[in-house]
Amino acid sequence: MFIFTHRRMAITGEDVTLDDIIPVSHNFAIVEVSSPDELAIIGADTRVRVTDSDRDLELRLPFGSHTRLFLSEVNRSWSEVCKKCPTEVPASQFEWLTKYRRSTKGTSTDSLSAVLLQTPSSRKQSGKLSLADRKGHPASVENNVDRRGRGEENRDDLVRSSSYMVSNKAQMLAMPQFGLRDNLIRSELLKKEEQYIYIKNFRFFLGTYNVNGQPPKESLQPWLGFPSDPPDIYCVGFQELDLSKEAFFFSDTPKEQEWMKAVLEGLHQDAKYAFVKLIRLVGIMLLFYVKNEHAEHISEVEAESVGTGIMGRMGNKGAVAIRFRFHNSDICVVNSHLAAHVEEFERRNQDFRDICSRIMFRQKDPGLSPLTILKHDVILWLGDLNYRICELEVDEVKNLIAKKDFETLQKFDQLRRQIKEEAVFSGFVEGEIMFQPTYKYNTGSDQWDSSEKCRVPAWCDRILWKGKQIQQLHYQSHMTLKTSDHKPVSSLMEIGIKVVNEEKYKKTFEEIVRNLDKMENECIPSVSLSGREFQFNDVKFMQEQTKILTIYNDGQVPCQFEFIQKLDESTFCKPWLMISPHQGFLAQGESVDIQLELYVNRSTATDLNSGRQQIEDILVLHLDRGKDYFISITGNYLPSCFGTSLQTLCHLREPIQDMPLETLQQLILMTSEEVSDPITEKPLDIPKEIWMMVDHLYRNASKQEDLFQQPGLRSEVGKIRDCLDTGTPDSLPGSNHSVAEALLLFLDALPEPVVCYSAYQQCLESCSNASQCKKVISSLPQCHKNVFNYLTAFLRELLKYSEYNQLDTSILATIFSAFLLRSSAKQEQAERKKTWDFLTHFLIPDHS
Repeated sequence: MFIFTHRRMAITGEDVTLDDIIPVSHNFAIVEVSSPDELAIIGADTRVRVTDSDRDLELRLPFGSHTRLFLSEVNRSWSEVCKKCPTEVPASQFEWLTKYRRSTKGTSTDSLSAVLLQTPSSRKQSGKLSLADRKGHPASVENNVDRRGRGEENRDDLVRSSSYMVSNKAQMLAMPQFGLRDNLIRSELLKKEEQYIYIKNFRFFLGTYNVNGQPPKESLQPWLGFPSDPPDIYCVGFQELDLSKEAFFFSDTPKEQEWMKAVLEGLHQDAKYAFVKLIRLVGIMLLFYVKNEHAEHISEVEAESVGTGIMGRMGNKGAVAIRFRFHNSDICVVNSHLAAHVEEFERRNQDFRDICSRIMFRQKDPGLSPLTILKHDVILWLGDLNYRICELEVDEVKNLIAKKDFETLQKFDQLRRQIKEEAVFSGFVEGEIMFQPTYKYNTGSDQWDSSEKCRVPAWCDRILWKGKQIQQLHYQSHMTLKTSDHKPVSSLMEIGIKVVNEEKYKKTFEEIVRNLDKMENECIPSVSLSGREFQFNDVKFMQEQTKILTIYNDGQVPCQFEFIQKLDESTFCKPWLMISPHQGFLAQGESVDIQLELYVNRSTATDLNSGRQQIEDILVLHLDRGKDYFISITGNYLPSCFGTSLQTLCHLREPIQDMPLETLQQLILMTSEEVSDPITEKPLDIPKEIWMMVDHLYRNASKQEDLFQQPGLRSEVGKIRDCLDTGTPDSLPGSNHSVAEALLLFLDALPEPVVCYSAYQQCLESCSNASQCKKVISSLPQCHKNVFNYLTAFLRELLKYSEYNQLDTSILATIFSAFLLRSSAKQEQAERKKTWDFLTHFLIPDHS
């Protein structure tokens, strides 16, 4: 058993010190420590005594899955040792430990026990944590005790990463219904929360600043430090932190530290703040600071990001988010940068929906479903939302600004209109805007954009909130900062936070436990289901279908449910099906809606196209201490060119859905030798689907700004897919950006990439030699070689119009190398650079 201590929150290996190593031998023992007079209630920590020939330690372990796992592993190891006779264990078995012993006496039994048995508050003073604390509570904080260090990260044990939902006695761990009891207690505590909490107001400072790729050139004090009283919490968001290609493609940037240092120096001077969390996605960054005295009440800190750029992956647009618990309130802060351009308001709406649905925060209990953004008490949303002022000419807008007639101007604000139409930010609130638009200015001045484009001024930078007990004290821009073509915006909010009265909490907790003990454990749980058969009709590639299964607890006791895997299967459902939540707890008389979400993506489309897989599955719903229920999933999949091989598509002269299903599936399953049989009809040089998309882009989008960088609309991509699969209509619908994204989706879904997996290693080896690269391509199967040459010729044509479309060799090589040269295994950073080098040879006219 390894005993670790640390003087700071464990962030890296350097933060942890190996304090002692205890051999699990015949002299080893671990027993629970309890007094006969001690009341065995659910809610107490577990204390154990660990002894061997020269040690006697007491450890206090907090309740949770980490403790259970730890104790079970120790007991398992001990049991294995006890099976052996002492003479069977060689004396040299633990000699290797001698080199890890301290040269001096080391920590005494009493002093080490004192460290391990400290309360959270006393641990905060000593700066040491027990092994169980380190394993179970990984959240961390960095403290700027001395700002003169300017950027030095001084992590400190200021954040208490435990919740008020505390523990259990060790004797409860062995009970088979323990998980059920724990969930019931949690559920009942939530229902009775008003009995033990009170509301206390805290001040939150929220700031957003699109810095246009610039380094910090001026103090941020006018923006961050202007409130008269120091805020309790700072949440500071940046966009376009770094606009370089290196930041976009490799996500590394020195500007992260530069702006972090600038923020640290700009915080209110009358208080000391602890740094809690940083998260960055390319140029979107969010920083979270808390006053030192509040840090111990911050817990359950998690951070996630999601890209909403093209293919839903590129991080030039998207969001980062941090969720945390402050006292007993769950809070989520989101910093987003949505799609640009006046006409793209629907794309911005889609970005918002994607961010809300795709950001998932894991919970401390792995048995609980991840939390979405909207499942928090308080949601604070800031960023460059990019909604513009429409239907007015630039001079009209400037005249209204000069008159400070912001009320009239806001009638033409896209965000206000979209919120009013309930298309976006449903339930969110934005304060009254009493400041002039924050975009777009000439960098380094307060003058409106005087470039050739002459952008219409707009309130791109916004702060909104959702939740109760929230009052906005101010909402303003900061005109004195001139680093960027945007002005920073801030909001100071007073938010009512749920604070626990410890004494009332204890009484509520004990009452729940007493009532729970009265329940009849012999009662068998049962549920009723809203349905046992679910049919999904006409399933399409990347088009989600959702059915709802309602589970109602009609039994006499609470129940724990879980979807379990069937015999000889590794998962409880097929890969094209997602079940949410897949497990949970139901009190008596309660019900829960289970989402059965069917979604076919590139990893599952090929087998469904070929007929190797069908939309068929049987789900097994298991009740703890109860019976199993069986649920049937059936449906039909509409074959798509997405997920079909180049070889097969070259033999399809008609749209794929016009082919008889049996004929199509036979063709897909044919080997390359059978397909190339002379009796077989001569194939097309390239799939007609690729030709349609490339031809459309060549004729309509050669001068399109941000082509292959600006995402399309999902609804339009769906119509393009249907057009390619059915042949209707004759021409591709949707915007140029949607067609461009459809092309990339098509290439990404190919079961065998354009450059075959078998040639991938050769590509890496020849990446520095143009003639060798050409030889690799010449060795590809004919249809793959044709497609590669056709696509690279198209890309060279696009580069002729780089003045208009803002594309260059670097951008195109980075985007298309990821789709044309895919590895069958995980691609390393060095490999990505080599694939980039390989493709670059074919984008330069001399090497074509």
